[in-house]
Order: sequence, then structure tokens, then C-alpha cells
Amino acid sequence: MIAAFTVLQAGAATIVSETVQRPEGPRHYLLAQPATPVAAASNKLPLVILLHGHAASANLTFGKGKIDDPASAWLAVADREGLLIIAPDGSKGSDDKQGWNDCRADAPTNPKTDDVGFIAALIDQAVAQHNADPSRVYLSGASNGGGMVYRAAIELGPRLAAVAVSSMLMPVKNLCQAPKRAVPILVAHGTEDKIAPYAGGEVGHFLLTGRGSGLSADASVKYWRELAQLPPTPVVTNVPHRDAADKTSLVRYVWGSDPKQTQVEFLKMENAGHVQPSIAHSLSWLVLAVLGKQNGDLEYADETWAFFKDKHAAP
Repeated sequence: MIAAFTVLQAGAATIVSETVQRPEGPRHYLLAQPATPVAAASNKLPLVILLHGHAASANLTFGKGKIDDPASAWLAVADREGLLIIAPDGSKGSDDKQGWNDCRADAPTNPKTDDVGFIAALIDQAVAQHNADPSRVYLSGASNGGGMVYRAAIELGPRLAAVAVSSMLMPVKNLCQAPKRAVPILVAHGTEDKIAPYAGGEVGHFLLTGRGSGLSADASVKYWRELAQLPPTPVVTNVPHRDAADKTSLVRYVWGSDPKQTQVEFLKMENAGHVQPSIAHSLSWLVLAVLGKQNGDLEYADETWAFFKDKHAAP
């Protein structure tokens, strides 16, 4: 059910504000529609759902907040590739901050909402009302939103063509059942992430408590690589460096040679913090003082779409 309809302009993309009814009440999301959808044989559009981090919002995801979120680069991808992009709002947890009910059993500040059901309802509504292709549904999330992507990959795996997680770890204490099937997954993590530490451990910082704990970034990637039964040796690529003043760098590890099949990609962000890389959307020095350094060698939205685009959910 659509309870609100507001049109904003972001470049050429049209952003529509909508809600979907859920047992906990109406849930809000923003939908970006390309100005000129790219023609496809099926005339259906790929759908990408972006999950914001803890204490963030759908507006921030689409560049409507005080921070120039790298996720807003998806609006340009939507126009170029003819995509539907959904940015939903999470729910407030016990700390009164908006977030997601991911798999961390030791994160008491997470909300208790059925966010897997919410994501499923978003997919249903996009397919029924916006011509989304049910075989090309992709999910990407950052931080707590990345934790929710892990949960959705476990519980909604057959409906998802591929997923991406940035700056989040698989939980040490897990509320969720073990996944029964592999899902193509891209993981990006900074080696100097102080909020979701690369080596694993407590998630958060001195002002952010009750956020649980995680495995290491390497162990998180290995979990999904082993589930996919992919060989242990990846193809390794150093991403070309653009700026000598940028003291971070990117190394891409890919398991699985066929982009149309199950692959696992790990984008290791050397010396970078709790932030996605971007060329066009650089965060302010004040934000980076909290999150850590941001890499500027590629646009994370472009990297993620390159990983997603050839993958389809199994019929």
C-alpha cells in the first residue's frame, strides 16, 4: 500500500517517497526511478535495495542529509544503467537510533522489528507496482545495514541475485540459522576500521555501545567462500592508485571465474576506515576523524554494480 507520494529531483533521477504496511505499522522508503529506463528484452528493471548504517536514514543514503554519503552515487548508476533503487528507513532501537534487526545476538540496541519481512515486502511491492525484475534483485548495505544484508542473504537467499556488504562483520554470537545456500557476495572492509575492527571483536566506539561483536573481516569472507565451495586461491588485483596524497589503497580478491555464477569478492581497503571508497563523494574531515580515512580510487557503487549486473537469481 502506498501511503505517501512525493517527488524530488536528484540529477535526472526521480525520487518517490512511499510506504509499505507492516505488522509494526507503515514503513517508509525512497524509490529512485531512472529518467530513461534502459531497454531490456523483458522490459523489467533490475532492483537494488540499499540499507543505511546505524543512526542513518534513507534521506542520507540518497544525499539528502548533512553528509555526502558515497551511496548517493547509486543515483547516477540508476540513470546510466536503467535501475530501480530503493533506500528504506530502519526502525529505532533501544538507543533511539534508527537501524536494523540483524543477526547479532549481543547487540541489545538493535530494533526488534521483522526487517527480513520488510525487505521481502519491498521486493513484492517493487515487482507489483514498479516493473522490477524478480530475477534481478540485489541488496547492498553499510555497517549495521551490512549486518542486515548478511541476515537477508541467509533468510531470503533464493530471492536475491547477489548482495554486497561494506564495513560489517559476521556475528560472533548469531541469532540466525546457518545459511543453507550460497549467495554471490561482495565484501568491502577497511584495515583501519575502528568501529567494526578488521581483526574482529567488539563493534562500536566509546560513544557507541551495545552493538555486539563480529568475526574478523577475513573470517567473514571465508565463511561465504567456503559455503559457495569455491577454491581457496583468489584472483588478486591491485586497483590503480589515483592520488599520491591518498595513503589508502585497494586490493581486489575474487573467487569464482564466471561473473554469471556464484562469486565471492573481497575489496580490502588498506589503511582505510569505516567508510566506502568514492571519487565523487568525499566525506568531510570532521566525519573522517570519527570514521577513519576514505579511499578515492574508485566509486563503490560502480564496483558493486559491476559485480551485480550479470547475476540472476536461480529460477
